[in-house]
Amino acid sequence: MPHIDITYYVCAFIAVVLSGLGKGGFSGLGALSMPILALAIDPVRAAAIFLPILIVQDAVSVWAFRHNLDRYVLMIMVPGMAIGVVVGYLFAAQVSANAVLGALGLISIIFGLHRLWLERGKSIALPSDSPGWVGMLFGVASGFTSQIAHAGAPPFQMWVLPRRLPRDILIGTSAVSFAIMNWLKVPAYAALGQFTRPNLTATAILVPIALLSTFAGVKLVRKVDPERFYTLIYVLMVLLGVKLATDAIF
Repeated sequence: MPHIDITYYVCAFIAVVLSGLGKGGFSGLGALSMPILALAIDPVRAAAIFLPILIVQDAVSVWAFRHNLDRYVLMIMVPGMAIGVVVGYLFAAQVSANAVLGALGLISIIFGLHRLWLERGKSIALPSDSPGWVGMLFGVASGFTSQIAHAGAPPFQMWVLPRRLPRDILIGTSAVSFAIMNWLKVPAYAALGQFTRPNLTATAILVPIALLSTFAGVKLVRKVDPERFYTLIYVLMVLLGVKLATDAIF
């Protein structure tokens, strides 16, 4: 197992806590985890260590919000996500992860700023009326970017957030969608030989922190004013976009 210094443990702790809060309901925070963990170790290895953690966290968030679902969104997004995961696996060697993350970061910044502009002064934007096939395309993009770098949240949010779902419905629908997608990624990572004993050992060490932070997220998100919830998510999308774009450039 390659030597791991204190930088790894610091980055891993921060990454897992952010991921747990994200899975607990603060969508957007979790997508910052991979870039942070990748500061300390190889990104591919970081993704492999993180996937089982995401699956464990998914179980908590799905259970907590299992009665809050939008079945139409699930019906549209999940098939698209499955296609995106397969495409991401097949084309991983030909597609630059930096190029994908850079484009994703720029789109996230533009989308987040646009939504914040529409909702300034507490004005409410009209719900999205885009057809289902558009949502499926965003699902494909979400699955693709998730397979490449566990960064599937922005494309998902770009189609779902404008629909203005109630807070708990949004969280529950997101939780189930990403739980299914993360399980779909398991065969791909296994085929890439990433579930090694050292990687799984690193995962096991982080699981208790992952569980505690996810439960904390579930408790905290229910104390957030629903009117301010979407504004918080859009701000997080902008910050995530800046992070992704910066990583891609530098």
